Amino acid sequence: MRTVFWVAFWVFLLDQATKYLVVHMLDLRSLGWIEVWPPFLNLRMAWNTGINFGILSDHGAVMRWALIAVALMIVAAVLWWVHTEHPGRLQRFAAGVLVGGALGNVVDRLIYGAVADFLNMSCCGIDNPFAFNVADLAIFSGAFGIVLLPGTKKPS
Repeated sequence: MRTVFWVAFWVFLLDQATKYLVVHMLDLRSLGWIEVWPPFLNLRMAWNTGINFGILSDHGAVMRWALIAVALMIVAAVLWWVHTEHPGRLQRFAAGVLVGGALGNVVDRLIYGAVADFLNMSCCGIDNPFAFNVADLAIFSGAFGIVLLPGTKKPS
């Protein structure tokens, strides 16, 4: 469990530090857009009150608290799984990445009422209208790793 907690801590810290940097220090919430490496990487401020791509974003405070509850239940389920199944080192690492990302977005919902998304990537003449953050990357890659990385148990 120590691996899960430390990885989660560092992912959470990286997520919150990047959000603080772009939202407060670079004042992206006022500027709205900063070109970093156009068109491949830009900072585009987006406050996501829903789930991926803004789905379910029109349901206000009820959805905010429901998404916080769902995220905390997922974190609890992942921690329970790690505790009971004793997955391999890579899966524990992936679990920590997922937990850190989920908690990062929970903190955003508690502080701002929405998740602060700011990374925008486009390529090849396609203008991507969506933004994401470090926590989103962590949640996706952590879930991917838990499912696809080899565990310690051998199939029967």
